[in-house]
Amino acid sequence: MKPLFHKVPINIQSSFGIKHNIESNFGKIWHYHPELELHYVVRGEGVRFIGDNISNFSSGEIILLGENLPHTFRCSDEYYLNSNELEVEAIVIQFLPDCLGRELFNLPEAYLIPKLFEKAKKGMVISGETRDKLAVLMKQATVASQMEKLILFLSILNLLAETDEYEPITSAYAFYRSNESDTIRLNKIYSYTLTNYKKEISLEEISSISHLSITSFCRYFKLMTKKTYYDFLIEIRISHACRLLVEDKIPTEVICFDCGFNNVSNFYRHFKKIAGMTPMDYKRKYLLN
Repeated sequence: MKPLFHKVPINIQSSFGIKHNIESNFGKIWHYHPELELHYVVRGEGVRFIGDNISNFSSGEIILLGENLPHTFRCSDEYYLNSNELEVEAIVIQFLPDCLGRELFNLPEAYLIPKLFEKAKKGMVISGETRDKLAVLMKQATVASQMEKLILFLSILNLLAETDEYEPITSAYAFYRSNESDTIRLNKIYSYTLTNYKKEISLEEISSISHLSITSFCRYFKLMTKKTYYDFLIEIRISHACRLLVEDKIPTEVICFDCGFNNVSNFYRHFKKIAGMTPMDYKRKYLLN
């Protein structure tokens, strides 16, 4: 199991990195890095984990992640089947806060950039015309020459710094930074939960995976994620339920059991608590858009 800290490979001749990836999936590793990351999902869908937030992602989403903000994009189950020909596609720009020199971002004309980096610590989901413009600029940057790439990068930062078309992702700036042994343990917990969320997972079972007593596990997980393991498991189940509701292929009652709930009333109660509406209202809202 890889540790959570990720060393971003950036060419020594480049101030920032731009990648255009087409792969079978986005992997499963929960990780962080000191670089900010602008992530454009061209194709793909699933559940993303960013800081203390669990939400669905789909094609067209653009998000900005601040430095050292833990994250992972867990694609839908079908993307991990060896027999499947599904592919995900993403354009990712990764850069350090001072990648163009501290002097540049300290100039009076660039006063919005440090403010942008501060907002990015919570993560930002970009929407509206800003998202559409960013998508065009990011695609252009993947094939641009060196100087053109730099100009496009500054245009992207300017667009992000000036927009109010975004929503924060996490509930707080601070997120507990773990050491290597903690990150290995968290990866085991997350991977096991994502693989087995459809069945009952007892505290005895998950604490055993973590090599901790039940009491120690509950304390540890709350410290690391600011939520109980049970709340975390429910959020994963509801996120998958949201995805199935929008796909509108199977009845709500079937979705309930497919996502790990043992009765419909329990499912409805948790869904309304997390989504703020009933499953039927959620489906109606997204199918009408």
